[in-house]
Amino acid sequence: MKLLYLFVQFFKIGLFSIGGGYATLPFLYEMADNVKGTPDEWLTAEKIGDMLAVAQSLPGAIGVNLSAYTGFQYAGPSVRGIPGGLIAALGLVSPSVIIIIIIARILNAFKESKIVASLFAGFRPAGAGLLSAAALGALAVSLINRSAETFTAMLRWKECILFAVLFFLVYKFKKHPMVYIAIAGAAGVVLGL
Repeated sequence: MKLLYLFVQFFKIGLFSIGGGYATLPFLYEMADNVKGTPDEWLTAEKIGDMLAVAQSLPGAIGVNLSAYTGFQYAGPSVRGIPGGLIAALGLVSPSVIIIIIIARILNAFKESKIVASLFAGFRPAGAGLLSAAALGALAVSLINRSAETFTAMLRWKECILFAVLFFLVYKFKKHPMVYIAIAGAAGVVLGL
């Protein structure tokens, strides 16, 4: 039953997260809020930050990596592991596969329609908004400690310095993203992040 719950949760995320992997983050935060304070609290905002770091460093789509990692690592004691990872990833991609099959069947008949063109034009700002919210959320989770009581304790200073250095390096030296991922990973190990 818990595998079905996990599938349904990620099916909903896959159905409504327009814009790619980062667009899944607001839904993951909502899922974390829903299980907060329950005896089965298996997902927190801090864990989402850790999952995002792992998902970004792996090859493949970030949304699929996030869902598989969530299901594998945190989906409660009775479902975590390979079954949880597979079910969560399958739940996330199922809506896209279903929608693509349906659209492919009917799009040829309506590809010249002004309504269809307007519909797709409306998706662009919605996707941009979801991506922006996800990026700001990921930045906040990475750099701000929400449970801190003072301003100086609120900022994660090591992470802020690493972010500033990497931000400078990315814009100063146009190297392959894997170079910066490797530098960030090595810095995280050395700094104990």
